[in-house]
Amino acid sequence: MSNLKELCSGLPLDPMPSNRGRDPSVPHAPVRTPNLTPEEERLALRNALRYFPPSHHNILAAEFAQELRQYGHIYMYRFCPRIHMRAYPIDQYPCRTRQAASIMLMIMNNLDHAVAQFPQELVTYGGNGQVFSNWAQFRLVMYYLSEMTEEQTLVMYSGHPAGLFPSLPSSPRAIITNGMVIPNYSSREQYEKMFALGVSMYGQMTAGSYCYIGPQGIVHGTMLTVLNAGRRYLGSDDLRGRVLVTSGLGGMSGAQAKAAVIAGCVGVIAEVDEVPLRKRHEQGWLMEVTSDIEHCIQRIREAKRSKTPLSLGYHGNVVDLWERLLTEYERTGELLVDLGSDQTSLHNPFSGGYYPAQLSLQQANQLMATDPARFKTVVHESLCRQVAAINKLSEAGMFFWDYGNAFLLEAQRAGAEVEKEGGGATEFRYPSYVQDIMGDIFSLGFGPFRWVCTSGDPHDLTLTDDIAATVLEEISANVTERVRQQYNDNIRWIREAGKHRMVVGSQARILYSDQKGRVCIALAINQAIADRRVSAPVVISRDHHDVSGTDSPFRETSNVYDGSAFCADMAVQNFVGDAFRGATWVSLHNGGGVGWGEVMNGGFGLLLDGTEEAAKRASLMLNWDVSNGVARRCWSGNSNAYETIQRTMEEQRQLRVTMPYPVQDEDVLDRALQG
Repeated sequence: MSNLKELCSGLPLDPMPSNRGRDPSVPHAPVRTPNLTPEEERLALRNALRYFPPSHHNILAAEFAQELRQYGHIYMYRFCPRIHMRAYPIDQYPCRTRQAASIMLMIMNNLDHAVAQFPQELVTYGGNGQVFSNWAQFRLVMYYLSEMTEEQTLVMYSGHPAGLFPSLPSSPRAIITNGMVIPNYSSREQYEKMFALGVSMYGQMTAGSYCYIGPQGIVHGTMLTVLNAGRRYLGSDDLRGRVLVTSGLGGMSGAQAKAAVIAGCVGVIAEVDEVPLRKRHEQGWLMEVTSDIEHCIQRIREAKRSKTPLSLGYHGNVVDLWERLLTEYERTGELLVDLGSDQTSLHNPFSGGYYPAQLSLQQANQLMATDPARFKTVVHESLCRQVAAINKLSEAGMFFWDYGNAFLLEAQRAGAEVEKEGGGATEFRYPSYVQDIMGDIFSLGFGPFRWVCTSGDPHDLTLTDDIAATVLEEISANVTERVRQQYNDNIRWIREAGKHRMVVGSQARILYSDQKGRVCIALAINQAIADRRVSAPVVISRDHHDVSGTDSPFRETSNVYDGSAFCADMAVQNFVGDAFRGATWVSLHNGGGVGWGEVMNGGFGLLLDGTEEAAKRASLMLNWDVSNGVARRCWSGNSNAYETIQRTMEEQRQLRVTMPYPVQDEDVLDRALQG
């Protein structure tokens, strides 16, 4: 496979490409253990062969069966294309509409080897965040998009392209659903079976919605979290000489190293797998690497005393690091860590998302494949050790928070001491970063807005950076002091973004903005395209982890206290509302962040091409995309959201939101219930 035209020509069957199997030069997903019955294995094989004419079944059946038994899933490695997978400039895609070309660009960026965690298994990030379930699906999607007109919509069922269906020019060009399972069957065990059967898929958040932009996508949010943690816990946003200890240098967690240095602190990140650790070091995201825990302690002490920003990667298990820090405190009385968190993929704890301290990486991969029950026990033992050390360091003065990766949820299930006395269903001994640090940012309407320059030209990205910063500076002159602090953080971020070399894959940028900022930035970029200052269309999007996009009781909606934290109306309404207000594509997912069955989330992509139609779509859709979540948070009793939606209604006369009346006298409730 040498060019995009060939890639978009459909499944190559005459002749079929040779089966080269797994590429040893790239990292691979851990072996999955779906525990299929013999009849279910037959069904998985039958389902996979549906993509191919019977004349090819004899050859493919044998190799697909081997993949299923060897790796726990049929990836169809034979059909993995040989083209250099990356985001090519939009005009190079053989398409009838640029809207389709923009989707193709974003898909290929998600599978770029510099971006994707396990590219041959079609996993973008998070250990199991799939773009597609197999390579036949990828090739069919690229073919459909190349043939699509502006009166067709591609329908995607958990990685499977159901086909092109007639629609309106104003309709989305793609509608994506991932993991839409009947609630009573949305268990982790059922998922493993359904994925192995090829009938459902875990799209994480921006993996299955084709909107991932590399670790930069989380750098900014991580930086804001660290800055606001400093303000809340340490009383200052001057973090020089302060130490943050955490874990994970994968697709999302890899952002921690860069974010720590931008925030000005000392970031120490443990990673058991040398491949992502070296990758982040080579990309310049990680300043130093050591596998010597004593040298690690020494460098922490030196950087803390000199107040020098540092990102230090410890090649080892984070449990060992926490226990060594505790030993140092107990021996010397010196607390070397100020802030702590964790970003291992604990939404996927028993399939490579968490590696227990008792085993090496190789031993763990072997045990999870050969004895899953024993591996689960070892993971639980490791989590209990980790929490025990964290608890003692916290009692000594360290501040710890859950980073929305289900760390505390899985620790609780393991029997670790994370209960909060008198706490509600979503509360633990330590707060979620949404509850304690970022929650009110969502209530103010701020969240992770992003864009991708489809030209692939760094000059376009520099120009759009300047446009965004100028827009925010103009808006920030007329906002409240609380909102102005958020604007100032983001103006600082965007003005310095270029020098931090954060682009991995597509020419993309992220910043946190509120409703007005998002709309004004989108319209200003669209005008720059119309004026030909920006050379090609721009895709705007956001992380699903946002004001309205995600219902997740242990993360995004963990600070919703009216009993609706476990309800998913907001995310579903957002998906539907974005679709008929102008999005180019929309997606709705079960799972993402904290795991399958724990969250419902959705996202969008919208192509700005410089036309008046694009401006109209952007304005209508982005206003809804934020107001929906602010209105829901207002109704739950959040005072910041109340003030935010009240101001928005004053600015937008067509917006009418049902506002709550608070109970001002709690005795009224007592008397009513006692009587």
